[in-house]
Amino acid sequence: MDRMHETDASVVAQVLAGDRDAFRLLVERHSRTLYRLVYRMTGNSDDSQEIVQDTFLHAFKGLSRFELRSNFATWIYRIAVNRTLDFLHARKIHDKDRYRIHEEPDVDDRTQVQVAATEPGPERMVMSTEMQSKVEQALLLLTPAERLAFTMRHVEGCSIDEISRALNLKTSAAKNSVFRAVRKLRRQLEPFTSPVR
Repeated sequence: MDRMHETDASVVAQVLAGDRDAFRLLVERHSRTLYRLVYRMTGNSDDSQEIVQDTFLHAFKGLSRFELRSNFATWIYRIAVNRTLDFLHARKIHDKDRYRIHEEPDVDDRTQVQVAATEPGPERMVMSTEMQSKVEQALLLLTPAERLAFTMRHVEGCSIDEISRALNLKTSAAKNSVFRAVRKLRRQLEPFTSPVR
């Protein structure tokens, strides 16, 4: 039976009815998105994979609490956010770690800041690498909530409503988190994005 076109709610219903193998489809559908989100928070591939696995285990165990009329993606996002915040709290990041530049994960969607177009050359390559580093540093200066809100909005393309539900915030608080994140990133990256006079 082809399950690829079934809704998440339909697959959840099958799992709850005893078809434990159906849960694998939910993992396949959502694991890459969750990995990208978690990686933006931890900056470490192994930690991110572990948190994503923990998220799905937690979701599987608590599936009976999922309301079928709800959005599964939002529900699993909220679990991933909570597991990541718990992990970061337990790890107690030191100030020196906050400024560490992390290598990008091997995924297609990446946060990039566009710089003014110039002829390709060594200078542009250096600028591109430097910009990447500055973006990573700037992201690490955000609070966990701001980083999550920014990533969900500007990397994953989530709506403010989805962000507020996933982070368990009021809509206005979710908007403010995104706004603060963008303002902080702009301030940090201003020297690199301002036009040369």
